[in-house]
Amino acid sequence: MTDNVLVPADVAAYYEANVEADRLAAGTGALEFERTKEIVSRFLPAQAMVVDVGGGTGRYAEWLAETGRRVELVEPVPLHVKLARERAADPPRFGVQLGEARALPFPEGSCDGVLLLGPLYHLGEERDRVDVLREAARICRAGGVVFAAAISRLAPLLDMVGRGSIGSAEIFANVQAETVTGRRVGADRRRSPFPDAYFHLPGELEAELRAAGLRVEGVFGVEGPGWLLPGLAAEWGQEEVRERVLAAARAFESEPHLIGVSAHLLGVATKPRG
Repeated sequence: MTDNVLVPADVAAYYEANVEADRLAAGTGALEFERTKEIVSRFLPAQAMVVDVGGGTGRYAEWLAETGRRVELVEPVPLHVKLARERAADPPRFGVQLGEARALPFPEGSCDGVLLLGPLYHLGEERDRVDVLREAARICRAGGVVFAAAISRLAPLLDMVGRGSIGSAEIFANVQAETVTGRRVGADRRRSPFPDAYFHLPGELEAELRAAGLRVEGVFGVEGPGWLLPGLAAEWGQEEVRERVLAAARAFESEPHLIGVSAHLLGVATKPRG
């Protein structure tokens, strides 16, 4: 647990190892970044005050600031806060503060949009995830937009196949359990450093957004099948391949049978007026 912020020890340890520094710069991370920006741009007003909750090292906040939007980043991991402040520069292009997604330091109706591109990942209980979504809705104005990312229920299974580790009986058993329950196996069984997490079905994310009192505009598959391409990091630099990977993601982002093929889901919802 970090100082004064509710973060489980395994989650804090994982992110304090600086795994996020360059994650969105190459390979599957670069695909996730580009597609998330596309979807956010589709729904977020050009002139907007945005709160980036769990904003990590500030990649999305930096992008939003470059588009002319006002941004406040709230992040529970001290290392990320430090790196985000460095990215914001001096004078800061966006605000950065230590904080927790269930108790945001902003008044009701004070922003036009909220990014939740991570806070739902590590909350295993539905009630906690809905609390986060309600808090995001609280600080949004009527008609404001909440963007909530989730890890797809199929991500562990597809990642195992893509990495070629399906031959391990132990890993297969772990992934099978995670695919059935949606919950990361216990720490004693894990064979990778990724901490406790919840993996969503598309319908679950939609239901949680509704339970928070939001109007769902859509649940989208972010990466499409392209994140499974062997050597994506090398191929991403080739414009034709990159555009095909992005086109495949766009084509199937709302196809009910294929949304879960993406590693990440992005729920988009608005705060009702009146």
